[in-house]
Amino acid sequence: MKKKIPALFSSIRGKVLAGTVAITAAIAIITVFICFFVFQSFLRQNQLQSAEHNLQIISNNVSANMENILAFSQWCCTNTDISHYLESIKEHSRMPSISSDDAYLRILALNTYNRLKEEYNNTYSSSYISRVVISPCNQKNYLQISDTSSSTTSIAADILHHSDFFEELLQSPTRIWIGLCSDPLFPVGRYMILPILRPVYSQYSTEAVGWSYVAISDRLFLDYLDSFYLEQDSCLYLHIGSHIYQLSDGALVETDFDFQTLSDISDRTFDPNTIARQVKLPDGSRRTIITCPLGTEGWQISQLLSEEAYQAQSQLYVAIIVGITAIIIFLGFLLYIFLNRIINQPIQALLKKIDSIALGDFSRDPSIEWPDEFGAIGRCVNHMSENVVTLMDKKVEDEKQKKDLEYQILQSQINPHFLYNTLNSIKWMATIQNASGIAEMTTSLARLMKNVSKGTAALIPLKEELDLVKDYFLIQQYRYGGTISMDYQIESDELLQCLIHRFTLQPIIENAMFHGIEPKGCAGHILVKVSQETLSDEPRLLCISVTDNGIGMSQETIEKVLKGDTAPTADFFRHVGISNVAKRIQYEFGEQYGITIESQLGEYTTMHITLPCRFS
Repeated sequence: MKKKIPALFSSIRGKVLAGTVAITAAIAIITVFICFFVFQSFLRQNQLQSAEHNLQIISNNVSANMENILAFSQWCCTNTDISHYLESIKEHSRMPSISSDDAYLRILALNTYNRLKEEYNNTYSSSYISRVVISPCNQKNYLQISDTSSSTTSIAADILHHSDFFEELLQSPTRIWIGLCSDPLFPVGRYMILPILRPVYSQYSTEAVGWSYVAISDRLFLDYLDSFYLEQDSCLYLHIGSHIYQLSDGALVETDFDFQTLSDISDRTFDPNTIARQVKLPDGSRRTIITCPLGTEGWQISQLLSEEAYQAQSQLYVAIIVGITAIIIFLGFLLYIFLNRIINQPIQALLKKIDSIALGDFSRDPSIEWPDEFGAIGRCVNHMSENVVTLMDKKVEDEKQKKDLEYQILQSQINPHFLYNTLNSIKWMATIQNASGIAEMTTSLARLMKNVSKGTAALIPLKEELDLVKDYFLIQQYRYGGTISMDYQIESDELLQCLIHRFTLQPIIENAMFHGIEPKGCAGHILVKVSQETLSDEPRLLCISVTDNGIGMSQETIEKVLKGDTAPTADFFRHVGISNVAKRIQYEFGEQYGITIESQLGEYTTMHITLPCRFS
């Protein structure tokens, strides 16, 4: 058994409430989900791109300075004045007894130093070069330039020669980076440098005549990194060669930066060279790291993005989403009040009026005639209430007429029964007097009148209808003196049980005799065929055809017969015309059934009756 719908939700008011709540909830949920994911994506994107922008500013500045420093280092290794000076030192070391060469070397050293100093001062990034040393292979008579914060020493070349990185850097076929290290020429405190040490070759051969040393101060990085704002849980990393340094308390401290990459999100960055990743740190936390290239030396700078800043911004967005949801709910409440006013209140007024009509108040109520669709309904209700009395009076009059008709029908049924009894008496008198023709006609007429007395609306088996036709034809056969014959072709006895309206075939047989055969003035023949037709997508069809060899009909006459435009006669049977039979079939079985006529003037007329096979 179906559960009863709660009274609240079965009313218009309840449905408006339920609909408003459902729509408001759906809008709120969709808005919350869309806003949450959009804000989350926007926040991540904004944080990522902001960090990328800041890192690229550092990268551009550091890269520009490094290009200047590397260009200066390369100049030191390829300048002809420097290589000539170093070659002269080498030649002098082979012949130290020539005193005149000492003066020449001093002048050459002074000129070379001035040229070196000039190039140093012209270098845009010279403030980040803490020391420059140009030394021959014997570490004597070297040239040295240092900034004001670096100490000088007379044995700088010898100290560098014995440093840990000297041989590694000098013997490397290409420039390599050993990372930040303590300045071996700065005895006091901890002063970090990035050394560049390359051989200087002869102008005339591939023989090394000395080496060039350039010490890059860590201020190259710190000057830009110190101004970089970092959250407490955010970290900044510098990748130099195989070394990784973390910015900590204004210094670069070498560290092991270990993490597990979960996904690559570099598609969210502006620069295709920037790498962004979702990573898992050793403590199990999931974070975002963004890495930008730092110059052309394979260096990189990375930032571990702050999760605290992200959460703080996320809470702000959540508050905004909650505010939007509250506004949507408030608007939904206003919508409910509005719908209740424009829908529920008019409906309640209409229901009240209908209830008053049910209680017998048929007066007009102008208050329900609003200037909208509900007002149109109200006007209809008022018209209905005004017409109810008229309709009730008409109903009473109709009932009175119905009683009169029923009385007349009872009277009409008495006459056929009286006539049937009278015909029975005539039949017995004709039998006693051996008048067989009169007895047969009387018997057929009695059966025919008995069928008439049963009415014309009931469905009967086809067999009974054919018996009625045979009685009717027997009477007419005596009238025409046996000049008309009729045959039957029935496909199967099963079809005799199909239901058909009483007096379906009789008017058609009558029409064939009176309007087809009789005007022709010669012997006539009528053929009745009964068959069935089976279609794949429809029920079985009962097909009955009545063919006469009379005068035939034109197409115009056929249309008049089917429309019932022919003039009626006083004869009882002829009063039931062909169109009447067709309409009864269509009323009972549907528009696709009925009667069709096929005729040829002067030759024949065939009436086809089609109806579904129904059995009693």
